[in-house]
Amino acid sequence: MAEHRNSQEQKKEKKIIVASFVLTVLTIVAFGIFLMPGRGIGYSPKQPIPFPHDLHAGKRKIQCLYCHSNVDKSSFSNIPSTAVCMNCHRVVKTDSPLIQQVAKSYETNTPIQWVQVHVLPDFVYFNHQRHIQKGVSCDTCHGNVANMAQVEQVSSLSMGWCVNCHRQPQYQAPLNCNTCHR
Repeated sequence: MAEHRNSQEQKKEKKIIVASFVLTVLTIVAFGIFLMPGRGIGYSPKQPIPFPHDLHAGKRKIQCLYCHSNVDKSSFSNIPSTAVCMNCHRVVKTDSPLIQQVAKSYETNTPIQWVQVHVLPDFVYFNHQRHIQKGVSCDTCHGNVANMAQVEQVSSLSMGWCVNCHRQPQYQAPLNCNTCHR
């Protein structure tokens, strides 16, 4: 009789351990999903130095490729270095405290820690170069950045959203899984 109780207690303990483990894993996954950056439409993180795209890309009509210079030659889009900013700001608005922060970053060779807005999971491969070469404009995915004082995510960037675009006849884009999942 005592052996039977011990056996039942051991089974009960194992169930509690398994349930605790599953609950812990689910909690970690839930926090990871909801606390990670880049979680959908409307995501617009505060940047260390405000960068008004509506002024630069909008009013001043500076092309995306001027600052994001490698996007048409690379799989990824670069975040511009302060050297790019200083091409103009060596002489433009030099008395601005914000521009002075950019100048200090440039002079000390200390990169500004910009917060990435458009974040894809690590298991997704996305090639900017291919999209630009096929004629997909930046605003197709990123929205009308030229009207944004602060950039925000306007597209879900979900698998379904991407696949729907790939189905558009004008792009003739591949639909096989290993195009994006490698």
